[in-house]
Amino acid sequence: MQDTKRVKNPKKQRKRMFNAPAHIRHKLMSAPLSHELTASRGAKTLPVRKGDTILIKRGDNKGFEGKVSRVDLKAYRIYIEGLTREKVDGTNIFLPIHPSKVEIRNLNLDDKWRKNILERKKATVQPAKQKAKPTKKVEKAPTKVEEAKEEKPVKITMVAEKAAPEVAKEPAPEMVIEEPEQKKATAKKPATKKEEAKPKKAAKKVPVEKKTEEKEASPKSRAKSRPSEKTKGEQ
Repeated sequence: MQDTKRVKNPKKQRKRMFNAPAHIRHKLMSAPLSHELTASRGAKTLPVRKGDTILIKRGDNKGFEGKVSRVDLKAYRIYIEGLTREKVDGTNIFLPIHPSKVEIRNLNLDDKWRKNILERKKATVQPAKQKAKPTKKVEKAPTKVEEAKEEKPVKITMVAEKAAPEVAKEPAPEMVIEEPEQKKATAKKPATKKEEAKPKKAAKKVPVEKKTEEKEASPKSRAKSRPSEKTKGEQ
């Protein structure tokens, strides 16, 4: 018998598939049943046999329904009545289809061994459904340890807050609105290189006027220039 361990290496998977014995090939030829058959027969999948009515679910011939005319275990393909194609020489041949692309609509129960398989599967499905039903939870009586835990009071320590001494409230200071100060003079920008390169123009010299006229116009100078009364009498 071939090993049933799972293999991840695709090379080994292909080797096991093509070198599989007949009983394993028969299982690999299984296809899913329709919803009506699963409800009535209690099985989800069965190996495809000659005489079963199937429906193609995927591929170019999707929706085609017919009876199985031949099952090829060596190539893992099935052939359906009416599903043919014409060759170049004019002969018609059946198109091979993989069993994973079809759905079984009607079963051929001429074989008593197949009936026994369905009865065995139905018997295994029913108890599984019964176990799946939710059971009501039974409330257990509390133990002595749990009762003791509940009876123990929980001590809570409260820390008394110290009363802060009352502080005499001072009157709020009057709000003084200060007038906005004059904007400060903007700082002079530093001279650029071009400005530094330019020669500065010489300032024009303003001739200083002699202050002789002012001195003459002053009252002291006038007083000195006038002769006094004494000098007049002597003359």
